[in-house]
Amino acid sequence: MTRTVTTGRAVRELAELDDIEFAVRLLAATPTHEGRDPRLLRQWAYAAEEFGAALDPARCTARIIERDGGMERGLIARYTSRPPAVELYTDTLAAAEELVDRLGWRDWYPVGSVRAAALAHEAVHQRLHHGPDKAALRRSLGHVVLRLGRHTVYGHVAGADEIAAHAHARVVCGLGRSPLLLTAALAATTGPHGREK
Repeated sequence: MTRTVTTGRAVRELAELDDIEFAVRLLAATPTHEGRDPRLLRQWAYAAEEFGAALDPARCTARIIERDGGMERGLIARYTSRPPAVELYTDTLAAAEELVDRLGWRDWYPVGSVRAAALAHEAVHQRLHHGPDKAALRRSLGHVVLRLGRHTVYGHVAGADEIAAHAHARVVCGLGRSPLLLTAALAATTGPHGREK
């Protein structure tokens, strides 16, 4: 009983955070960002969020493979580049839809939107892997690693692609909140300390 109450409180606290705070926390929890200035992380979070939200919608052209086993891996979907494919984990999708109903979050995540958001999210990963959007994201983040005369080299910011992909999915699927919130709530309720595991 105590674990259920604690989990419920944790999920309510998650819902009180705004989407940018989730993005900042994602960056802060990324191993390469230990000790980084929180203001820089927030700047990168805003930039990645804006970049993803502004991307033109694009259909996922990778092969879609539906399978179980996502709950054990903590995955809803995953993009693989060789060969280009999106693995959609049906068990996690079903758990996420059930959780949305249980939490009363249908206004934020309409029926069927979890699957649509997963595909939109992975379509961004495909774009960032295979096209000019990767360099554009780096430029928008402004993480300069080298300047040589007129030439500037922008570095990779670990986690920024995730933030961009979630922001894009939120916009193109018309979600009330970022899928990051749903992902965090799912982890809180199904992880080792959650009540469903």
